[in-house]
Amino acid sequence: MPTRSLRRLALIVALLLGSVAPRGAAQEVPERPEPISPRDDVVKLFNGRDLSGLYVFMQDTGYDDPRRVFRVEDGLLHVTGDGFGGLCTEKEYRDYHMICEFRWGERTWGKREKAARDSGVLVHGTGPDGAYGGIWMASIEAQIIEGGVGDIIVVPGKDAQGEPIPLALTAEVREDRDGEPVWHPGGEPRVFTRGRINWSGRDSDWKDTIGFRGANDVESPFGEWTRMDVICDADRITILVNGVVVNGGRDAVPTAGKLTIQTELAEIFIRRWELWPLGKAPGAP
Repeated sequence: MPTRSLRRLALIVALLLGSVAPRGAAQEVPERPEPISPRDDVVKLFNGRDLSGLYVFMQDTGYDDPRRVFRVEDGLLHVTGDGFGGLCTEKEYRDYHMICEFRWGERTWGKREKAARDSGVLVHGTGPDGAYGGIWMASIEAQIIEGGVGDIIVVPGKDAQGEPIPLALTAEVREDRDGEPVWHPGGEPRVFTRGRINWSGRDSDWKDTIGFRGANDVESPFGEWTRMDVICDADRITILVNGVVVNGGRDAVPTAGKLTIQTELAEIFIRRWELWPLGKAPGAP
């Protein structure tokens, strides 16, 4: 073999050997990007035109959305409600003031056809997609349900090895007539690693029926727009509905992650989904 060819072969072998770590050597793990914190301007998670920066994950179809459950129509995010899943941010965020403006549609589906219309926004989403029941990431949910807008649900999940993903929120609560925890500033501090924290004015006689409305509900009547604010400030979470503080907690674990708009068998429209720098959100009390 000519000398030039031998040298070329030796170079190729050296490059190949250099690109493979010896057995037992530590492998470099790609660094996870730092969560984004809005500093100077608004981050429009939904831009009113398309689903840029977002992706779908459905219980039955995974990353495909053949039924177009999430679509953009006339500048609105139209969630048809046909199935369980979510529209997730590609990036992770921390320390922000989220604004979501929504209204219910007429359509309901399947086993929840006659049940209270149900959706929600997940914050601090972490771990694999589908970590909870093959549907959602482990996260903390700002609940959107008729009669319960502003409830908090700690949504548990497991990692790829089947181990529980660290997740917690401490809230001051009292128990209602039925023994359910209700957010009550000055109440008993309780650590939640799963389950629901009812918003402060939730009707004790709440029923899972379509169109339910409680005596003290602050969400807008059916067909009108409701604004929900979720303020994530370090390890604290505060939820407002139409400008009224209705729920909150501290010592959140984690303190950052993805956000998700849920689909839970009820049609809903979103006209605004934004992240503002802390202390700079318009119209905030």
